[in-house]
Amino acid sequence: MDRIDKKIIAELQKNGRISLTELCEKVGISLSPCQRRVKQLEQDGIIRDYQANINPQAVGLNFSAIVFVVLKDGNQESIIAFENALADIPEIIQAQRLFGEHDYILHIVTTELGAFQKLYDQRLSNLPSIHRLTSTLVMKEVLQRRALPI
Repeated sequence: MDRIDKKIIAELQKNGRISLTELCEKVGISLSPCQRRVKQLEQDGIIRDYQANINPQAVGLNFSAIVFVVLKDGNQESIIAFENALADIPEIIQAQRLFGEHDYILHIVTTELGAFQKLYDQRLSNLPSIHRLTSTLVMKEVLQRRALPI
């Protein structure tokens, strides 16, 4: 990845809907090479997808929580079963495996506290291989989906 590719990525992070013509102008190359580079970045998995960044409150998702997970077992079967089960819970908007005291961190959005409690009691506590769940409520979003520092 060279300087031009990094410029392309930086511009697409700012505005994923930018036209190819505008992108070419901003990075200083012609249309055809710019189009080839974007396509190659997509094929290489550097550009994973294009999404709209939605305001959660505007669509009724007014409650956020973070749940830390400790698994009973750290064997591969338990990890795979747990991670596969996460895919069936749309309220989990991000999940990360961790080093340290906790095995996972789950970022969750729901409509309100009662919906989170129901999700916690009925779905999260029944995930495979759970030893302990610890949750904390999000008071305020300070930084949201920042662009990568390229």
